[in-house]
Amino acid sequence: MSLPESRRLVLQSPALTEPAEVELADEVAGIGDNRFMVSQWRLIGRRFVRNRAALVGGAVIVILYLTALFANFLAPYSLEDRFFQFLYAPPQGIHLIHDGKIQPYVYGIKETINPKDLRKIYTADQSKVIPIHFFVRGSSYRLFALIPTDIHLFGVDDPSQAVLLLGTDRQGRDMFSRILIGSQISLTIGLVGVALSLIIGTIVGVASGYYGGIFDEITQRVIELIRSFPTIPLWMGLSAALPPHWSPLLTYFGITVILSFIGWTWLARQLRGKVLALREEGYVVAAELAGASDAWVIFRHLIPATLSHIIVIATLALPNMILAETALSFLGLGIRPPLTSWGVLLQEAQNIETLANYPWLLAPLAFIAVAVLAFNFLGDGLRDASDPYSVS
Repeated sequence: MSLPESRRLVLQSPALTEPAEVELADEVAGIGDNRFMVSQWRLIGRRFVRNRAALVGGAVIVILYLTALFANFLAPYSLEDRFFQFLYAPPQGIHLIHDGKIQPYVYGIKETINPKDLRKIYTADQSKVIPIHFFVRGSSYRLFALIPTDIHLFGVDDPSQAVLLLGTDRQGRDMFSRILIGSQISLTIGLVGVALSLIIGTIVGVASGYYGGIFDEITQRVIELIRSFPTIPLWMGLSAALPPHWSPLLTYFGITVILSFIGWTWLARQLRGKVLALREEGYVVAAELAGASDAWVIFRHLIPATLSHIIVIATLALPNMILAETALSFLGLGIRPPLTSWGVLLQEAQNIETLANYPWLLAPLAFIAVAVLAFNFLGDGLRDASDPYSVS
């Protein structure tokens, strides 16, 4: 089968350097004589798997969500567990070899008082070795919010001691456990928020570009009005409108709706521009002449034609949702205790004195940064792969 004219011109263009020609040829290599009959989705997949940064980002995202799914099992303690004898205790180091055999353990914690400011100082007590055991019993919880159990991945047998991988906060709560359990809200609020934003933005954006006229004018003015407000004050105003007597669960869904209400505008604006060009395509005109309804044209032709773009926008919008929830909770306008998120945990690190003395309270920042970078790497890879015929 011969190359289409447009593709033959690209491959024969003298402006392309030899590496570009090789890369473009590699996009469709290895499929034999039927290489130009391969579906676009397969070409997108082939190009995506060649992007190592995107694959790493995707793998990290999978690990983060699996961690959030099994957070209560992986965390040695619950949100309610407190160690009043270890307030603001620093992270403990894990040792692997004990008495010539592999046995994970931590040293005990010894408390002293700084005579200058009367501040507690914790040091490792090497005379006390505390073995770490796996699949231990601890605080009760519901696995997947359904199965009651009290089995945790690891822990210690002595209730007077603890394994504190990331230290404790001002109430003696284990930061590692709180970060793992807090990821359930910080990561899922992004999924729920983006899902709502995609539904609203896709329908409004495609309909605006397809119908045009007065509907398009009104839609675009509404989008411009929403986007004209400063983001943080708008969040603060909408969050303050939530009833104070709402339960933490209702507040969680309220914050999700607020983030979705703001986030759909960017997707709608981009899809409108794409649909303005797609509605003049031959297959759309043919469907209209064949008597297809507007809903059929929109949901059967236009939305599938923009699906790759929607997927890219979704992966790039997820980190923005995570950062938005973190900012709201950090300001005290988002998730409220007893629920915990990464933003709520960062409230502990709001003053310079705390950061100077207890820097491990900033540990949630590392998880936020990893999640945001992973989503950005994945989004960039999907954006490049969504146009498999481009030469990069």
